[in-house]
Amino acid sequence: MRSKKPKQNEYARPQSGQADGSVRPSIARASGGRAREQGADRRGKSTRLSNPDSFLDELKADIAAFFEINNESSFSQQQVLDHFGIGDRKMKLMVHGLIGELIDEGRLLLDETGAYRASDEQKTLLGTVEHVNEQFAFVVLTDNGTGARDRDADIWVSADDMGGAIDGDKVRVVAFSDGSRRGARRSGRRQEGRIVQIVERGRTELVGTIDVWGKYAYVQPDNRRLYDEVYVSGDKIGGAKQGEKVIVRLTKYPEDATGRHRLEGEVITVLGAAGQHNTEMHAILAEFGLPLDFPDGVEADAEKIPTQITAAEIAKRRDFRPVTTFTIDPVDAKDFDDALSVNYLENGNYEIGVHIADVTHYVTPGTALEAEAFDRATSVYLVDRVVPMLPEKLSNGLCSLRPNEDKLTFSAVFELSPEAKIVKEWFGRTVIHSDRRFAYEEAQDIMDTGAGDYVEELRLLNTLAHKLRAERFRNGAINFETPEVKFELDENGVPIAVRPKIRKDAHKLIEEFMLLANKRVAEFVHRLSTKGKPNTMVYRVHEGPDEEKLRVLSDFAKRLGFKLTVDDPDQLSRSMNQFMDAIEGRPEQNMLQQLAVRTMSKARYSTQDLGHFGLGFTRYSHFTSPIRRYPDMMAHRLLQHYLDKGASVDSEPVEDQCRHASERERAAAEAERASIKYKQVEFMSRMDPNRVFDGVISGVTEFGIFVEIPENSCEGLVRMSDLTSDFFEFDKDNYRIIGRRSKKMFTFGDAVQVRVKETNLARRSMDFALVGDTGKRATDADLDFTSDSRRGGSSRRDSGRRGDKADKKPKAPGLREASRQRGRDKAAPKGENRRGGRGRR
Repeated sequence: MRSKKPKQNEYARPQSGQADGSVRPSIARASGGRAREQGADRRGKSTRLSNPDSFLDELKADIAAFFEINNESSFSQQQVLDHFGIGDRKMKLMVHGLIGELIDEGRLLLDETGAYRASDEQKTLLGTVEHVNEQFAFVVLTDNGTGARDRDADIWVSADDMGGAIDGDKVRVVAFSDGSRRGARRSGRRQEGRIVQIVERGRTELVGTIDVWGKYAYVQPDNRRLYDEVYVSGDKIGGAKQGEKVIVRLTKYPEDATGRHRLEGEVITVLGAAGQHNTEMHAILAEFGLPLDFPDGVEADAEKIPTQITAAEIAKRRDFRPVTTFTIDPVDAKDFDDALSVNYLENGNYEIGVHIADVTHYVTPGTALEAEAFDRATSVYLVDRVVPMLPEKLSNGLCSLRPNEDKLTFSAVFELSPEAKIVKEWFGRTVIHSDRRFAYEEAQDIMDTGAGDYVEELRLLNTLAHKLRAERFRNGAINFETPEVKFELDENGVPIAVRPKIRKDAHKLIEEFMLLANKRVAEFVHRLSTKGKPNTMVYRVHEGPDEEKLRVLSDFAKRLGFKLTVDDPDQLSRSMNQFMDAIEGRPEQNMLQQLAVRTMSKARYSTQDLGHFGLGFTRYSHFTSPIRRYPDMMAHRLLQHYLDKGASVDSEPVEDQCRHASERERAAAEAERASIKYKQVEFMSRMDPNRVFDGVISGVTEFGIFVEIPENSCEGLVRMSDLTSDFFEFDKDNYRIIGRRSKKMFTFGDAVQVRVKETNLARRSMDFALVGDTGKRATDADLDFTSDSRRGGSSRRDSGRRGDKADKKPKAPGLREASRQRGRDKAAPKGENRRGGRGRR
């Protein structure tokens, strides 16, 4: 049926006072009503099109988008002309012809009344919902064939167009036609779309805090990307009391087609009182779908494994028990994956053995142990505990390379020259006997003072490690040192101190020999390939950085007086290391290093031999941590298969395992970050609210500036709504906000002073109040940033918290800010976001 009035959008409506004949295609409205070209609004009827093909393509795309957005209605040609404000005869003929083309292409249908509507056969894309904001989400496409994410390909979806989907759901999305996509990557704009099918629900359970109301209750999810409470009827509360943390199994979701109705569920686990240490750590594990306890069958499998190593098993292996061997690990570690052996050879070379726990000797396919190890895929490290991939009998017992015990290992053994050049190498199963267990600090002290056990061997290994490291950087490795923190907790798990972890030579020594083993195993398997077909192997891959992000970083660094050459891919690693050397010790070091890291892609597991950009390796695997990483177990099995002269295995099931392991690794990393953030918020909540901290701006967004306190690495947000002195605009490309009236400027890396305004343990977030800054003012050159890089932000805009509303509208918002202000009160009508509307970036 015909629609009397189409759903409004901003991309083609004539402004007040515009003549009907003065037609501007929607693409001209690139920034919430601002014409992309200066003077576009002043064009008269006689304006000549400099590129008519481009003009028609864009107009055609916008007509198609109009129908796609209003897909439930049909429109006459006159209604289309009225919507686009077209009165000129020539333009009417153009629109008539473009509608005809869309019919010929099958994108529009003509009904019996002579009206047009969008075709039901629209091409859909498969992806996963990231509901990043209450008013919109992104659909992250998963059918690009590589497993790697291209953020510029994400589809922006209004809350109105989500069709009942929630964060984590696998969905099919229709991408709206958009004539501006040719410039999308450059301008940072993303294509928009509508979810048309929920393929698979992403979560069946969630964690939250229960609010009991007599005969029913609501559970407020912990996950920041879930914006609706879960209704629980009184008979399904499961004995939970007011304010307790619970796990809820979801029994009803919003309706797929309309988005109406609420989430409903039943309490299946009561974790305990919110705010208690163990409760919160368990809640974090549950939130990210990570297990806490092992099923009974898994523990039973582990208990059946014999603890004695038979003489027959030792006879199958190379015996390293007479060779000096030791481990170096964190002081509180119990799962010792790796050991090093040192043997001085008569020819002046050194035989260095990298011995790795032979987990796959004990964990065999077809067992409950194997299935659980695959499902977990990784150990999880929270601030106060390790949730192991394997039961304790294996992780801390049979497989752990404890001192003064015979242990079964899988080894990479290298004959190295005094210059750390590989003369020979050997791979195979071994048996070792560790003579000593060192903590990192203990080994470092022995190397520094020259007093203690195995000082000669430790210093030799350190010397060789320095040479291996230097060679690695000469071959293109990049020197990224990301800061980490360590908490000191009291007996109740309350943080009483936060300290940065300091990496010294003892840490780097172990790291260097593990890198060597991982690299050489990957290369060895590749060399064993036969008949011109590479052997299937599990690789740890790391693709090159995003070129556009690199250029932005290079331009920004140049303005600060640093050089980063990004035009020559072959010289990028060298230029990046020179850049890192130049900023070392400078006030901008941490800020620029963070920006450099953000240009990089994330490492993942794959059977594709893509190399590791960050390490500068042609090929690289994970072999050295099978107690805590399932891909290392995969590498052990594949290596033994090829040592036994086996043919290359089918890559498809191995790739599926790699993809699963990468997903579980990401979940574990998110849980670790969540536990760290929780303890940081808890630590800061105990501070004197009037205490002033020196901080550094660590992030700049449309909704505020993030500030990190260097002394404890805690980070909080200074919201735009709290910057009441001015109306601030976001200059994305230059990582800063600038006051429209005062020209005050806050830039990534600037020193500021803050105090704690609010801490929210449930959300693991902190708000800071700004109490001091450097007082920098923007110059005329600073103000000359393009409309495409502007993201209008007001000091009275949405603070970013759920349910928050702006106190009042800014006195003189631009068109873009006005569009966003409307969006804060309710979700915009379909189509309002096209061409840079409310909150889309």
